[in-house]
Amino acid sequence: MDIAKQREIIESAKNKMERSILFLEEELKTYRAGKANPSLFNNVMVDYYGNATPISQVASITSPDAKTMIIQPWEKSLIPIIEKAILAANIGFTPQNNGEQIRINVPPLTEERRKELVKRAKGDGETAKISIRNARREGVELLKKSQKEGMPEDVAKDGEANIQKETDLFNKRVDEILAKKESEIMTV
Repeated sequence: MDIAKQREIIESAKNKMERSILFLEEELKTYRAGKANPSLFNNVMVDYYGNATPISQVASITSPDAKTMIIQPWEKSLIPIIEKAILAANIGFTPQNNGEQIRINVPPLTEERRKELVKRAKGDGETAKISIRNARREGVELLKKSQKEGMPEDVAKDGEANIQKETDLFNKRVDEILAKKESEIMTV
């Protein structure tokens, strides 16, 4: 019973830590690393019949080469709305409309912009680490509460040690993800 409760608490903490990693990876996908990538538009919303809707739900986004992206709206009336949304999102692109589709040329990143992106990525990484530490804290508090409710002290201490091991592993994963993204951003 006590071991099952301990495992349940550890598993819950691991799940929260895993969600922090997934959120970080999704967030980093939206960073431009010098090449055309349709996921750069994941956070850009357009006004679609009064609803804020992601561009990917009202148009197809393709990348025919490393320096170009094409946005093909499913309704031609959306072209000016999508153009406006891209400009408002301030992601560093100037859309070009030819009446049929929107073409976006991806300019090379400046050194200053690369450093700014790395700084933002590290900030997102720190946020993920804070979230991981919060999951650890919540797990440890649950173990201590369970100990007061009758869980043997050694089972609670083992649980704390396991949660700390998981925390260290997840923090290491955050560092690896950030290192990979930083090298991707800084590669010209």
